[in-house]
Amino acid sequence: MSNRLDGSRVLVTGAGGFIGSELVNRLDALGASVRAFLRYTSRAEMGLLSFLPPDTRSRLDLTFGDLRDPDAVEKAVAGVDVVFHLGALISIPYSYIHPVEVVHSNVLGTLNVLQACRRHGACLVHTSTSEVYGTALRVPIDEGHPLQGQSPYSASKIGADKLVESYYRAFDVQAVTVRPFNTYGPGQSARAVIPTIITQALTMEEIHLGNLDAKRDFTYLSDTVEGFIKAAQAEGVAGETFNLGYGDEVSIGALVDLILELVGRPVKVVVDEERLRPEKSEVMRLLSDNTKAREVLGWQPQVDIREGLSRTIAWIREHLDLYRVGEYEK
Repeated sequence: MSNRLDGSRVLVTGAGGFIGSELVNRLDALGASVRAFLRYTSRAEMGLLSFLPPDTRSRLDLTFGDLRDPDAVEKAVAGVDVVFHLGALISIPYSYIHPVEVVHSNVLGTLNVLQACRRHGACLVHTSTSEVYGTALRVPIDEGHPLQGQSPYSASKIGADKLVESYYRAFDVQAVTVRPFNTYGPGQSARAVIPTIITQALTMEEIHLGNLDAKRDFTYLSDTVEGFIKAAQAEGVAGETFNLGYGDEVSIGALVDLILELVGRPVKVVVDEERLRPEKSEVMRLLSDNTKAREVLGWQPQVDIREGLSRTIAWIREHLDLYRVGEYEK
């Protein structure tokens, strides 16, 4: 990894996504030359990159393709120093419906990125997820906690993580893995629970949700992105994995109460059977031990849940037209 990103040539896969677009913005501000890898559509859609300032967008090298296409990935990685690999299919409900597509994108896509990094000598910052831990067997969850595939999505990410580990051990690919815990903030889709709650709380008389007892460690977008940056800048961390979680937990029921307090509307909460995961697949508790990231990377989350929710509510109020409010997005 490099101490400096200023002047570095970097590739971000999944650049149009929620975390990816903010990471692109941050890397550009640090002086990196950013190539943004986007999944091709006939409209050449940029996703959330379209919300970046015009001068930032003008500096980006936009590259369209599919992670499952090794030739597209090879061309995207050529000539860059660092690859931030965020591209993935991330919806757990979608993984129940189309597990083959999820595995192809997340496992084979990561394999293609690793092959290209190996050939071109690029360093890799790989994105994992707290979902790989499954329901906590002990808390707080450190990086040595067992991995449990409780959904096809989490299993695909475990597979991707292990491929990264193997390419570091077998081929000395300089790769570090970061494991975000429930990132939230402006721009997130209603596939995630916080925008789902906020959009309904702002506009409806009932909030439809799944499991209200599950507990999560919510981490604000800017804090997660800073973890990616610090992982790329740190020396001697190749082969390591770092939890990026705030270090506190809140149940979904308590989260609803806090959001309703901040929104200022009394809204009834209804448990919707369609939104419940299969019983053995539901992850009931995630609480991060972020000691390693603090001590090794110097990473320190800055935004608490109340402040982060306030910022997110303000953004969603201004962009409600982007959401299909009340629909269950898989």
